[in-house]
Amino acid sequence: MRTSVFLLFILLVSCKSEINKTKETLSDTNDKGIHQLPTPALSSSSLPKLYSNGEELYMSWVEKQDTVSVLKYSFFKNNNWSIPEEIVSGTDWFVNWADYPAIAENNGNILTNILQKSASGSYTYDVKLNLYSKENKNWKNNFLLHHDSTQSEHGFVSILPYEKDSFFVTWLDGRTTVNVPKGEEQMTIRGAVINKNGEIEQDSLLDDRVCDCCNTAATMTTNGPVVVYRDRSEEEIRDISIVRWKNGNWTQPETVIEDNWLIPGCPVNGPEIDALGSNIAMAWFTAENENPRVQVVFSENSGKTFGLPYRIDAGNAIGRVDVMMLNNDSAAVLWMEPQGVDTVIQLVKVSTNGAINDPVTISKTRSERSSGFPQLEVVGDKVYIAWTSLENVEPTIRVASLLIEDL
Repeated sequence: MRTSVFLLFILLVSCKSEINKTKETLSDTNDKGIHQLPTPALSSSSLPKLYSNGEELYMSWVEKQDTVSVLKYSFFKNNNWSIPEEIVSGTDWFVNWADYPAIAENNGNILTNILQKSASGSYTYDVKLNLYSKENKNWKNNFLLHHDSTQSEHGFVSILPYEKDSFFVTWLDGRTTVNVPKGEEQMTIRGAVINKNGEIEQDSLLDDRVCDCCNTAATMTTNGPVVVYRDRSEEEIRDISIVRWKNGNWTQPETVIEDNWLIPGCPVNGPEIDALGSNIAMAWFTAENENPRVQVVFSENSGKTFGLPYRIDAGNAIGRVDVMMLNNDSAAVLWMEPQGVDTVIQLVKVSTNGAINDPVTISKTRSERSSGFPQLEVVGDKVYIAWTSLENVEPTIRVASLLIEDL
């Protein structure tokens, strides 16, 4: 008994020391009002994903422990992170810089996902879900999202809270890329509802031909869920399309803005979207005619129509966007772009009338894939940003906040 108490004491002291060490390596609030926060993630951590329920900030991430990958999460409330909790771990995951686990919370229930290898091929993996039940106070781990039984690519998951304590999930599904005649392989996008018991309902095909490896995005409007993604025409035009839940059915795919980006391969650079009621902001990267840029567009009718796009980058953008509505008239957009010899994470406030404030540089970063996709969320009067830092030997997650009024 004494030995157990002593070991527990040592563990708590070690954890406290690690948090203090993290604080010491982070800078104080700078002249732009950016406040660096301690991170609950240890070293060798990456792939952060933020989710806000309006009062609490949730973050999931992946830690590497030798050959084991570990999915963890923590929530930030009253200026403190909760003790990080391990959700699930494995040695057979597909861990990818662009196809990171998602997380969402709904009335105390939590849903996340990981990607598990299903065969030896480079892109043969399944989406496995992990559901925490507030009612049962336990996790249901590693249950399959899709039931096509093909050894193909499944991933790029987006998760939203839905009605009756359930969740809406959308993902890229490669079941029609195998066991079909050569030349007819097509990546698809699907959507489904995961009820509070972990049962898969309303599994639907949303589009039968989409870009193979760009992240999906979804948001909840007053009319129901809206999904945006990078489409793929027979002529290899890869612009952003939208499907909407309307009167109990999904609408046919429609192009949001005709960039006419002709590209024979996947740019691994999808859109992001957010809504307040029927007001929507969508941000995305495009590079037709060798003109790489980040754009944002607004809708006032749950995505039925959109206004004109506004370009927000300074030129030659990298992309990897995120977006959050601040109110019915403005949004915050996050992206990566070159700045001299550096690569930086930029944040800017954009109004629906096209007014664009001066961008705020959140941090220097690096352009390589391992720097991942920076994340953005809003809680109260602040925006929160998380990203993978490569400044040390091992990747480490950084978190910062900024008052909305300082944007």
